Amino acid sequence: MKKDVKTGIIVLIILIIVVIGVSVGSIFSTHQNPNSIKIKSKSDVTNYDPKIAKEYKKDYVAAVHIEGTIESANQTYNQKWLLDTISTLKNDDRNEGMIVYINSPGGAVYQADEIYLALQDYKTTGKKIYIYMGPMAASGGYYIACAGNKIYANRNTLTGSIGVIAGQSVDMSEFLSKMGIKATTIHAGKNKTMGSISEPLTEEQKAIMQSIADECYDQFCGIVATQRDLPIEKVHSLADGRIYTANQALSHGLIDSVDSWENMLKDFTESELEKPGIKVITLKKEKKQKFVDYMMDTISNFEQTQTAAKLGIPASLLKDMESFNSYPAYLYK
Repeated sequence: MKKDVKTGIIVLIILIIVVIGVSVGSIFSTHQNPNSIKIKSKSDVTNYDPKIAKEYKKDYVAAVHIEGTIESANQTYNQKWLLDTISTLKNDDRNEGMIVYINSPGGAVYQADEIYLALQDYKTTGKKIYIYMGPMAASGGYYIACAGNKIYANRNTLTGSIGVIAGQSVDMSEFLSKMGIKATTIHAGKNKTMGSISEPLTEEQKAIMQSIADECYDQFCGIVATQRDLPIEKVHSLADGRIYTANQALSHGLIDSVDSWENMLKDFTESELEKPGIKVITLKKEKKQKFVDYMMDTISNFEQTQTAAKLGIPASLLKDMESFNSYPAYLYK
C-alpha cells in the first residue's frame, strides 16, 4: 500500500513538472510581431513571378484566412491577431491589397462587426479587398464578407444564414424539481436571472431578448443592403435565416461570382491591380492545443462525468445544460 502511494506521488510530481515546463515554454516562445508581416516559410508565398514582377518585387498581396467560429479566440480563430494583422496591412506601403478567405459558420455579433469595420477602415487607404468563400461563409461569416469590393464563392459554398439568435433559454425547473434539486439565486433586479435553466422566461423577458435580436437583425440587413446595393425590402425577404448555395446566392445578388481561387486571384492581381505575378503572402492563425489545455479539458470532462453519474443523467446532457446557462449573447448562427 505504501509503495503504491509513493509511486502515485512520484507520478504526480512528474506531471506537475511537465505542466510547468510546457507553461513556461509557451510564455517565452516567439510569436509573430504584430507590427510586421513575416514570411514563415516559402510555401506561404504563391503566385510570384520574379521576371514579370521585377518592377514591384517588394510589393505583395495578403491572403488573410478567417476560419472557425467567430469569437474572441479558439483553436482556429483569434480576434486580436486578425485586428492586428489588418491594421499592419493597412499601414504597410508594400501591401497592395487583400484577399480574405472565409470558412466560418458565424459567431458573435461583436467580433464579426469589429472585423467588418476593420476591413472597411483598411479600404480607406484606397486598397481593395476581394473575398473568397470556402466550404461555408454563413451568418457572421457572410457579415464580414460584405466588406469586400467583390465576393467570390466556390461552387460548393454554403452562405447566407442572414439572421440573429439573441439568446437561448432552456427551462429545466420541473426536471430539477423531480430530481430533488432546488436552485436559488440571490439577486437584485427582476430580470437579472433571465435565461437561467432553473426558471422559465417571462413574457417581459422574451420581449427584451426579441428587441435585442431585432436591433442586431436590422443592422445586419442594413449592411447587406448598402454593401450589395440591394433594396432593403429584398434583403428582408432573403434574410429569413436560411442558407444559400453559391449559385442561389449569385442569383440573388449576395455574391459577385462563382469561380475557383485561382481565377479569383488572377482577376485581382491582373485586372484589379494590374500587377501580374505579384507576391501573394498567406497569413493564417494556427493555434495548437497546449498540453496544459489538454489536461484541463480532461479534468473538466472527468468532473462532468462524475457529477452526471451522481445525478443519474447522461454526461452529454449535463454539458448541454451548462452551455445553455452560459451561452455567449447575441450570436449569428
